[in-house]
Amino acid sequence: MSTWDLALGWHVGLLFTLQVELGHPVQLCSLFVTIPGGWTAYTHKEKPLSEVEEPIKDQSLSESLFAHWGRELGPESRKVALRKFQYYGYNGYLSDRLSLDRVVPDLRPDGCRNMSYPWSLPQVSVVFIFVNEALSVILRSVHSLIQRTPTRLLREIILVDDHSSNAELQKNLQRFVDENNQQRPGFIKVIRHEKQEGLIRSRVSGWRAASAPIVALFDAHVEFSDGWAEPILHRIKEDRTRVISPSFDNIKYDTFEIEEYPLSAQGFDWELWCMEVYGGENVELGIRVWLCGGSVEVMPCSRIAHIERAHKPYTEDLATHVRRNALRAAEVWMDEFKSHVYMAWNVPQKDSGIDIGDITERKALRQKLSCKPFSWFLTNIYPEMRTYTDNIAYGPDSDNIPILYICHGLTPQNVYYSGSEQLHVGGLSPTIDDDDNKCLVDVNSRPRLLECSYASNKNMKLSWLFTQGGSIENRKSRLCLELVESAEGDHGYQLALQKCSNQKWTITNVSTGEVL
Repeated sequence: MSTWDLALGWHVGLLFTLQVELGHPVQLCSLFVTIPGGWTAYTHKEKPLSEVEEPIKDQSLSESLFAHWGRELGPESRKVALRKFQYYGYNGYLSDRLSLDRVVPDLRPDGCRNMSYPWSLPQVSVVFIFVNEALSVILRSVHSLIQRTPTRLLREIILVDDHSSNAELQKNLQRFVDENNQQRPGFIKVIRHEKQEGLIRSRVSGWRAASAPIVALFDAHVEFSDGWAEPILHRIKEDRTRVISPSFDNIKYDTFEIEEYPLSAQGFDWELWCMEVYGGENVELGIRVWLCGGSVEVMPCSRIAHIERAHKPYTEDLATHVRRNALRAAEVWMDEFKSHVYMAWNVPQKDSGIDIGDITERKALRQKLSCKPFSWFLTNIYPEMRTYTDNIAYGPDSDNIPILYICHGLTPQNVYYSGSEQLHVGGLSPTIDDDDNKCLVDVNSRPRLLECSYASNKNMKLSWLFTQGGSIENRKSRLCLELVESAEGDHGYQLALQKCSNQKWTITNVSTGEVL
């Protein structure tokens, strides 16, 4: 059976992990039917329009939802569908009309169906985490799990409600749980937070309530394929320090069709993207497992489909949470390479003004577990990761022709000045194979942005003399980068290379220990 080592974490915050100490971790009308195995199920019906009365804030949502679905709907139904789409980030209207026990395609690679596993595999507790999820989506996740997991292997299901305000997730969800627990007392547990704790603490809540030797943690908008559990449980039984991820497919947010994703092991960039919700948690967990004696693998023979939302309804400023968690992970685990995360987010390394919370306990835990340095991770697990140890300064700047533009804080405007006298513009490329880093180059006495490796190999003019508060002068041409008045420029000026006239430039952040 083949597995793939995984450099960081896994797709969209869905993971399968062993219970190892690596850290603290309106009335709804429903019909009751019995599905095979004696489980009680809901046939979910749509809640009234009054339940989702909310003005449509973004008219582009209509184009996104109805591009491939819903053209036959009448005006009132379109309103309901659109409001639910705005609320959930996926087609809740359609979900309410789909069977909770629909057929899921078997997308496993050839050969997986013929694999055999020992009968005596360890049991698993499955935790679903949600906040204001569509009830039909949660129920379909639970039904799918029960239908496609051998009874002997599934000890319990734990639903963690991170303080939902949606009324149908109170009474009606509890009714579903109570009916099922009549068949098997205590099989489904519900944990409800009194305030919103976030993804990490929700995972910990589910983890602590679990009683099986293995715990699986999922979002509550997934559907399971046949044979998903056995490959993972067998792999963990062989080595309890392994953290295993299934391979994920996509449930389209508009049509709910299941789309096959190619098999892949995920990586990350220096902003620590490849994460879900508040961001950073999966990257940190992947790094933590590798550094502290475990390993992370992807199982091609275990497949689960996941809804990838069209938009994130739970926060209007996702980047703020992602940045905070990225900097927090960097401070705890990344040693001298934490500077790369600050550079990627264009944040000064000293006095950043960002409260990352108290990390004393996390650092103490790392020391207690005798975890390896982050340099070991880069050498042994993710050698493809590109490093930028020679960057001296960095800050916002401006595509291939550098222009003046109002600062918006996004990565295309970031500029980095390196010890090799190069001005890199744009985001930091995550791997050594990427050639998308752009450098400022003097091309026939005009400023241009070209791929750094190309410009260097062609021996072009990409070395710049720069001191903080001074000019930016090309070492070869001796021309300076300056602002000149121009009717063609968006703001009355444009960038030009000309004889130096003592124009002064500053770059926002200087790397720790460097002097410009």
